[in-house]
Amino acid sequence: MAAPCVRLNRLSTISNVLRHYSGSAALFQKTASEPSGPAEEIVIPKRKTWDKLAVLQSLASTVNRDPTAVHYMFQDDPYLVPKTSAEFRLFSLSQESGRNAAQYIVNIHPKYFEKDIAEPHIPCLMPQNLEPLIEEVSEAALKERIHLRKVKAAVDMFDQLIQAGTSISLETNNCLLDLLCYYGDKEPVRDDQLGQKESEELKEAQDDDQKRRKRGRLRRASDLLGVIWRENNNAERVFNLMPERNEHSFCTLIRGMVKYGAYTKAFSMYTDLLNNRMNADVHTFNALILAAPEVQEKYNEKWDLIVDLLKQMNEQKVQPNLLTFNAVMKSLRKCGPLARQQAILTLNEMKALSTEPSLATFDHLCGVFYKAASASRAQSEIIHEVLDELEGKNFAAQDPDDVNFFASAMRVCLDLKDVDLAYRVLKLLEVGENWKLLGDSYQQSMFYGRFFNLLCMMEHIDVILKWYKELIPSLYFPNSQGMLDLLQALDTDNRLELIPQIWKDIKQLGHSNKPDLVEEVLELMARDKHSSELQASFADCAVDIKSVYEMRDKGRASLEWTASALGNVAKLLLRAGRTQEAWTMLQLFKTNNRVPR
Repeated sequence: MAAPCVRLNRLSTISNVLRHYSGSAALFQKTASEPSGPAEEIVIPKRKTWDKLAVLQSLASTVNRDPTAVHYMFQDDPYLVPKTSAEFRLFSLSQESGRNAAQYIVNIHPKYFEKDIAEPHIPCLMPQNLEPLIEEVSEAALKERIHLRKVKAAVDMFDQLIQAGTSISLETNNCLLDLLCYYGDKEPVRDDQLGQKESEELKEAQDDDQKRRKRGRLRRASDLLGVIWRENNNAERVFNLMPERNEHSFCTLIRGMVKYGAYTKAFSMYTDLLNNRMNADVHTFNALILAAPEVQEKYNEKWDLIVDLLKQMNEQKVQPNLLTFNAVMKSLRKCGPLARQQAILTLNEMKALSTEPSLATFDHLCGVFYKAASASRAQSEIIHEVLDELEGKNFAAQDPDDVNFFASAMRVCLDLKDVDLAYRVLKLLEVGENWKLLGDSYQQSMFYGRFFNLLCMMEHIDVILKWYKELIPSLYFPNSQGMLDLLQALDTDNRLELIPQIWKDIKQLGHSNKPDLVEEVLELMARDKHSSELQASFADCAVDIKSVYEMRDKGRASLEWTASALGNVAKLLLRAGRTQEAWTMLQLFKTNNRVPR
C-alpha cells in the first residue's frame, strides 16, 4: 500500500506545481480527460519585454530632490538661474518662446531638415506641413484645410463648394463643424507662435507679485468676455446649410455653444435635437449640466434642471462617466446651501455605479462644503474625511480640474489654521506621481506659499527654518508677504539675530525695493538693545539697507526715505559706536525734510 500512496503524493505535488505556474488546474484536468481533442499550446516567452523607459524610471527612483539646488529646468544654463518669482516666470516663458521659435523655423523651412537621423524616429521633432497642397476647389481640399486647422481657409473653401453646387458629405460637414465649435469660429494660435496671452504674461512677469496676480485675474476675465458665441456665426451658418444632420452635428454645436457662453441657445438646440428624435451623447450631457446653473436664478431651480438632465440620460440609456459626476459637483458649487446634501448623494451614486472619483471630485466637494466666510467648524471637517479617503493613493489626471485640488486644499488648511492637516496634504502630494497634479508654476507657488504662511503662524521657528531651507529656492520663491511672515515668526520666537541673514535673502529674492518689508527689518533691529556683537551685525545690515535707499534706477531713487527708516538706521549706527556714520544720517534728515524721532 505504500507505493500507491507515494505515487499519489507525487501526483498531488505535480498538480500543485502546475496549478502554481499555469494558474489553471481545470485546464490540466480537461486535457487529461480528453486526450483525443486538440491540446492548447502554451507559449513561454524567451525573454521579458520591458518598457523603453523602465531603466530610466528605475534610476530616477533612486535620486531625491536636492533642496539646495534650483529646479531642474534651469540647470542647463546656471548663469540664467532665476532668483525671484518674476525672474522664474520670465525664464520659463523665454525658454518656451525659444522652443516655439525653433519649431517655427523647422516648419517654415522644412527642406533644410529633411534628413532624419533620430533612432527611433520621433515624429514631433520632424517638420510639419502647415500649408495646404491641394489648390483646386474640392472636398479633398476642404478636408486638408480642416486637418491643418485653417479655420478661415476651410470656411472659404466650404463657401466655394456651396456656390459651385458641389455636394459635401455629412462626415466632412461634421469635421468642419467640429473645427468651428472648438476654436469659437476664430483662427487658432499655432504652437510655434507666441500668442498674445504669453506676451502679456511676459510683460507682467516684471511687475510686483500682488499687482501681477490682480492683473492676471482681470486679464482672464476679459478673455472670457472677449471669446463669446456671436449671433449667426460660421458654425451656425454651416449647420443651417447642411442638407443632412445627425446626432454628431447637434451635439457638436451644443458643446460649442456651452464652451463660449451661449447657454440658453445650447438648451434650445438640445430641444431641437429631441424634436428630431435623436439622442445626445454623454459629452453633450456633461456640457449641459455645467450650463444648467447659468440659465436658472434660484438654487432649487438650478438643481431641478440638473436632475432633469440626469433623468433624460437614464431614459436615453446614456451611461454617465466620471466627468458627468464632476460636472454635477462643479455645478453644485453654484447651488447654495442645498448643495451639501446633494453632493453626498452624488458621491453615493458614484460608488453605486463603481465610478472612482478623481481629485477634481474632492476639490468640488470641498468647495461645496467649505466657505471661508460662513462655514462652521463642523462643516469644514469634510476636508479631514476627504484626506482619510485619499491618503496613500496615487492619482492620474482624468479631469482638467484635477490640478486645482492641492492648492485649494492648502487654502482650506490655511483658513482653518490647521498645520497637521497641511502636513497630510503635503504627504499626499509626495505619494507616487501625485506631484504632477500640482499644476503650473502659478499654482505651485500658491500651494507652497500658503503652506509656508501657515508654518510661520503655527510652527516653532526651528521647524520654519527647516522648511525654509527645504523649499527655497528649489520649489518656491517667496513673495514679500512670505518674507514678512518669516520676520514676524522670528520676532515671536525671539530669534532676531537671524535678521541680517534673512536680509541677504530678501535682497537675493528681489524684495529689497518693498518699503513695508525694508522698514519692518529696520524696526525689528532697532526696537531693543542687544549684545555688542549683535549690535555690530545690525549696524552692518543697516548700512547695507542704506545703500539700497541710495541706489538709483534711471535717475530715480528705488526707495524714498521715511522718518522712521532714517531714525532706525541712525539708532542702529549709534548703538554700534559708529558716530560719524550716524551723523551722516542726521544730514539726510535735513536733506529729506524729515523730523527725527
